[in-house]
Amino acid sequence: MKLYTFSLLMLALGGPAMAQIQKFTMAEAVNGLRTNLAVKNISQFSWSEDGKSYIQAVKGGYLMTDLKTNKKDTLISLTQLNQNLADKLKAVPPISFTGNSKGYFSSGDQMMWVEKSGSEWKVKHTVAMDKEASNLKVFGDQQTLAFTVKNNLFVHKNGKTIAVTRDTNENILNGAANVHRNEFGIDTGIFPAPNSELVAFYRMDQTMVADYPIIDWSVTPAVNHNIKYPMAGQTSHQVTLGVFNIKTQSTVFLKTEGEKDQYLTAVTWSPDSKYIFVGVLNRGQNHLRMNQYDALTGNFIKTLFEETSDKYVEPQHPLTFFPNSNTDFIWQSQRTGYNHLFHYSLEKGLVAQITKGDWLVTDILGFNEKKKEIYFASTKETPLEKHLYKINWTNFKMQRLDQAPGVHTGVLSSDGNHLYDTYSNATTPRTINIINTGTLKTDNILTSDNPLKNYQRPEIKNVELKADDGTPLYGKIILPTNFDPNKKYPVIVYLYNGPHLQLVTNTFPASGNLWYEYMAQNGYIIFTMDGRGSSNRGLKFEQAVFRNLGTTEMNDQMKGVNYLKSLPYVDGERMGIHGWSFGGFMTTSFMLRHPEVFKVGVAGGPVIDWSMYEIMYGERYMDTPQENPQGYATANLLDKVQNLKGKLLMIHGAQDDVVVWQHSIKFIKSAVDNGVQLDYFVYPGHPHNVIGKDRVHLMQKVTDYFDLYLKNK
Repeated sequence: MKLYTFSLLMLALGGPAMAQIQKFTMAEAVNGLRTNLAVKNISQFSWSEDGKSYIQAVKGGYLMTDLKTNKKDTLISLTQLNQNLADKLKAVPPISFTGNSKGYFSSGDQMMWVEKSGSEWKVKHTVAMDKEASNLKVFGDQQTLAFTVKNNLFVHKNGKTIAVTRDTNENILNGAANVHRNEFGIDTGIFPAPNSELVAFYRMDQTMVADYPIIDWSVTPAVNHNIKYPMAGQTSHQVTLGVFNIKTQSTVFLKTEGEKDQYLTAVTWSPDSKYIFVGVLNRGQNHLRMNQYDALTGNFIKTLFEETSDKYVEPQHPLTFFPNSNTDFIWQSQRTGYNHLFHYSLEKGLVAQITKGDWLVTDILGFNEKKKEIYFASTKETPLEKHLYKINWTNFKMQRLDQAPGVHTGVLSSDGNHLYDTYSNATTPRTINIINTGTLKTDNILTSDNPLKNYQRPEIKNVELKADDGTPLYGKIILPTNFDPNKKYPVIVYLYNGPHLQLVTNTFPASGNLWYEYMAQNGYIIFTMDGRGSSNRGLKFEQAVFRNLGTTEMNDQMKGVNYLKSLPYVDGERMGIHGWSFGGFMTTSFMLRHPEVFKVGVAGGPVIDWSMYEIMYGERYMDTPQENPQGYATANLLDKVQNLKGKLLMIHGAQDDVVVWQHSIKFIKSAVDNGVQLDYFVYPGHPHNVIGKDRVHLMQKVTDYFDLYLKNK
């Protein structure tokens, strides 16, 4: 077991001592980093088309900065914009620039294209959008648009709006972004061809999926809105991919043969717009075929490769074609245990594995074609950080581009010669640099002040523990302000420990959450740790929970509990636990399956029975209830409520369409049936997460509960 100081943010930060006794209000603890305590940032950064300048939004307009001379010029101002607008704008809208003198933006229900003429910006053309238009997609020609209205897809080109689909059944969705419930990296249902003459789109038929009621309680009488929510082991929706030819106004559907309820992922056009590539994944999610289809006929051409697993295959990225190539592309795959880059050719198949090692690539940033370099972000240094790299795709020489510790994100210029690098770490709120990718010369363009410098800050230490199999587990402990090692303090374990989330990273603030610091200011120790099942640690770490959600995770979290109990200043009789969503499931699981550990629990939006969770996520990690009855039974909390010993507060959003309200309602029924008392609170009007000003109410509710039952013996 290792324990080392992550940061000690006490009076040593400088400034008058008296100014640093300020405590967070609950509103600051919950929303401060998005409001009055927000870290200064560069707004709406983008590179110019030639990569020699960068653009940023400032009050009243946009600035363009020349990289060579550092000269700043106003690119466009609100005054210039309003000169040629009938309906004057009160503020500059987010503008997508398509060159140094062109751009487009939306205003109300209109899309506007503007162009610079002399010193003036003039409106070149305007498209009036339907008031119900959504899922807007601008094509590569920067003129053609696609969008959905209700469940149908439309294209606007050359002044005409064309109805691509005319489905009258509202449960057949065309072009919607929520296909497969946004799993598999899906964030759009509209895929324009590079030549802007064709557009592919998802058609999701949900008619066979059972209705699920979401009640709107804000009106009297209450109104039911049915959604389609396919639950594990039940009937799923059926998805196909259409291709609309704008010129002929005709649609063909790709001949994606296989199970009707299979998943279509990683949709990618070839750069010449002749082919579409689709990752066809079986419902069991253990067999992926990367298929090539003819875009004009929809005919299947060939399977480029297959990936199989005894657990699951989870494609999350489309293909990335090399610059100026119609044949060679990068496929991101976890087949070696970590997400890495693989070079494929349509003619030769697998050419090479480009990146290798016990770390994973998190993002591809782009290319420098002349130097044959790929730019990417990865966890190579440590799973707690993310850094930026380049690698030559012919000789595989690799180089780190940034220098500072922390979590870095990058935006690469179109020519690959410069990289916008923004990062933070425990003691650095935000620093932004421009890196010359050839010389690695770095120019700082923003160093943010610490907005928390006048606040009373806790000591935060990183903790490294070991799982049963020796796997390192990373956590952190946040000590009370004015900490006295001779006292005993109550402790709250905050956890998630589910897929696709990592709580412990080297970012600002070191605590990760100002509510933790608020609690530390009020006499609590806070502990949080990422156990097996959470993200950015590779497949073995992630898949350790397969078919038994909740069990391995609790074993790992118990390592944290035992560590806490070993500390002389932790009161082992006053331990609390809190989490939301998967963390709510974990919290409730602990209170029922290890009832002796925690005196108080607060579970938000908890999964109670995995057979009531949606198919794509649930069956990936648990298989179906029919295939894995024992795993579902072990994780099911409805028949364990009689084990409750401590105080449990359960919270749910009344309009939750992710972990549906029925989970906690059934739990209450089981508690009543078993004569078990628990506390319960509902947030009307909120879906899965309680956000905005109401989140202050939520966290006050959580805090009050711990104060009542944990802080005072």
